[in-house]
Amino acid sequence: MFKFCRALIGASLLFLTACASQKEVAEPRKYIEPRFTDEKPIELLVNKVDIESEFSPTFTKPYVEHLFPVSLERAARVWATDRLKAVDYGASRTAKFIIKDASVTEQVEKSPDIFQKDRLKYHASLSVILKVIDQNGSMAQTSIDAWRELGIPADTSIDQKEKYWFEMIEQLMTDFDAKIEQDAQQYLNMYIKDSKSILEY
Repeated sequence: MFKFCRALIGASLLFLTACASQKEVAEPRKYIEPRFTDEKPIELLVNKVDIESEFSPTFTKPYVEHLFPVSLERAARVWATDRLKAVDYGASRTAKFIIKDASVTEQVEKSPDIFQKDRLKYHASLSVILKVIDQNGSMAQTSIDAWRELGIPADTSIDQKEKYWFEMIEQLMTDFDAKIEQDAQQYLNMYIKDSKSILEY
């Protein structure tokens, strides 16, 4: 009987330990930042690429970027990691990718018709600077601005909101990707490996 009790206590402790271990395992994220690893990187003739952010969320309305399942600021950082590559380690030049704005605002649009639902309007704005600086202080840079708007019924469930928000960020980053590559090839062409763009003055 004594041995049986000890075995039962041991089994109970093992069960409790297993339950605790399962709770400690983090749940997988439902949404992750858009990735651009399938695209050819923008190869910069610099010794390194610094990714910086000057954007600070306010956590007060009308700003709601902190509620999104995927942060626009984080998405921009991931983009820079995926697409910008330093390929001239002997150069005296450094590239800087600086996030100036990564905000999202929310506004309630009241319906003039009592039989129609109010709507929530979102505006996401991403603004960055990509610059190349050499040791003498000379600099070339381009500024890129991209934005997206979204309108949904005010009574949309949180699960559906997150789906719409994620799609909004995904589409914005796709627009941003195309725009920054075009601008980089135009304004930073002399610092891009094998650039086919020739800027005439």
